[in-house]
Amino acid sequence: MVHQYKLNGYNIVLDTCSGSVHVVDDVAYDIIEMYKKSEENEITDFILNKYKDREDVTAQDVRDCIEDVKSLEKAGKLYTPDTFEPMADKFKEKSGNVVKALCLHVAHTCNLNCAYCFASQGKYHGERGLMSLDVGKRAIDFLIENSGSRTNLEVDFFGGEPLMNWEVVKDIVRYARSVEKAANKNFRFTLTTNGMLIDDDVIDFTNREMHNVVLSLDGRKEIHDRVRVDYNGCGSFDRIVPKFRKLVKARGDREYYMRGTFTHANPDFTEDLKVMLDLGFNRLSMEPVVCAPDDEAALTKEDLPVVLKQYELLAEDMLEKEKQGKGYIFYHYMIELKGGPCIYKRISGCGSGTEYMAVTPWGDLYPCHQFVGEEKYKLGNIWDGVTNESVRNEFRSCNVYARPECKDCWAKLYCSGGCAANAYHATGSIKGIYEYGCELFRKRMECAIMLQAAKETEK
Repeated sequence: MVHQYKLNGYNIVLDTCSGSVHVVDDVAYDIIEMYKKSEENEITDFILNKYKDREDVTAQDVRDCIEDVKSLEKAGKLYTPDTFEPMADKFKEKSGNVVKALCLHVAHTCNLNCAYCFASQGKYHGERGLMSLDVGKRAIDFLIENSGSRTNLEVDFFGGEPLMNWEVVKDIVRYARSVEKAANKNFRFTLTTNGMLIDDDVIDFTNREMHNVVLSLDGRKEIHDRVRVDYNGCGSFDRIVPKFRKLVKARGDREYYMRGTFTHANPDFTEDLKVMLDLGFNRLSMEPVVCAPDDEAALTKEDLPVVLKQYELLAEDMLEKEKQGKGYIFYHYMIELKGGPCIYKRISGCGSGTEYMAVTPWGDLYPCHQFVGEEKYKLGNIWDGVTNESVRNEFRSCNVYARPECKDCWAKLYCSGGCAANAYHATGSIKGIYEYGCELFRKRMECAIMLQAAKETEK
């Protein structure tokens, strides 16, 4: 399968199954587009007629280009057949029941009352609660016991707002550090926070122990304060930005992300990213809102072309800033054209419900944080392990080839079939398709590939 598109002055040809990316001139672009549908003489006649005003395009040039296309096809870099479907279930079968990451919901409560919160202001449609240290320690033990021979294990501290249970977070980290060497494990921790409770202790401990920190900021003050408010309805922008800046400055070159959400109120989200950059943040993420279609925050059909254009503008800006020595990172444009995930991982997806699970404050297990509260998807608990094998098997069989709609999609080996939670909330099935999200993902991939291709051609 071949995908062709033009972006920012580049003619890009992607061979889906080999991952080969070709940046070509106009003539080669047109020849590749016709190659499988027309005879060589028809291609030659068409090209010569289309470019009749160009002296540098001769019949011999066209024939040479067609031969180049043939060589690329023979070398497995164009029109590569899809031979991966038989592998679709093998990776998860091979990995067995190994768990490599947990999302610890240390706080099912929050000090903000964000209007678009998918977690129902941290309650996840249930009761408010804080994880005890005993539950946290048992979660660490569960991960060690179920991680097989894996050495590197991931633990995300999530909420609600995890800083509302900060002392337990620190004690869980200390416990993990005390047992990891004997267990031959290495824990990497991530903290996601709205920033309201950041203080010097949080900054010092986080920058010492957290492999990554995700800081929630929606960009422009008027956009952020529109939805990210406290229970008195007051915006949080002015209270959190100084704390974020202090944390990031102290963090040095360690990983962090400013994580924003854009909604129907700000489909022009590049304006929000500009604000983040002006504040001194250079590792950015901006996610489309996840909410019910009838929610006032939901992105609409009319928003779609605006959002797609924003991704293109962002990619163009990133290239320009790179030339100026002011480069920055956008999470969704981080792609490696010369490596990246192995084909098994590309097929099988994120591992939710199999390799990755969420733990509630009471120790219940769910496939990921976006399924918490959906009782039919409860997997079990950290004491008894996974007892709902039917759910785990459902997620084990969830891969890119389990979705008929993905069959002819050029981006399938980049999204691996997409987010199971988004599919479930959009269609009622984890093997469904969230079509709006697919549109956004394909545009992000086009932009990300263009960025990397541009850097390679300008070397």
